[in-house]
Amino acid sequence: MKFELKTENNYSKSFSYVFRSLFIFALIIILCDIAFKLGVISRHYQIKDNCKLLSVDKSSFNFEQLSRLSNLKSKQKIWEFCREVVK
Repeated sequence: MKFELKTENNYSKSFSYVFRSLFIFALIIILCDIAFKLGVISRHYQIKDNCKLLSVDKSSFNFEQLSRLSNLKSKQKIWEFCREVVK
């Protein structure tokens, strides 16, 4: 009776699987970070543009948009905030 044991080197397959998983995980983290930073930049420019618009046109719509973006409720605080932003 002959007994043969075939061994294959599966380390390369498991290493490539782990490496691929780590690469995809790192890529997801990087893309989420980029999306978050772009959201912050976009919000900053929206606030700046709305403050410039408010200095020209003092409509209630502009106050509402700035109130929503900056979490400020009173018009006086929004005016003070816009003075600092437009400087």
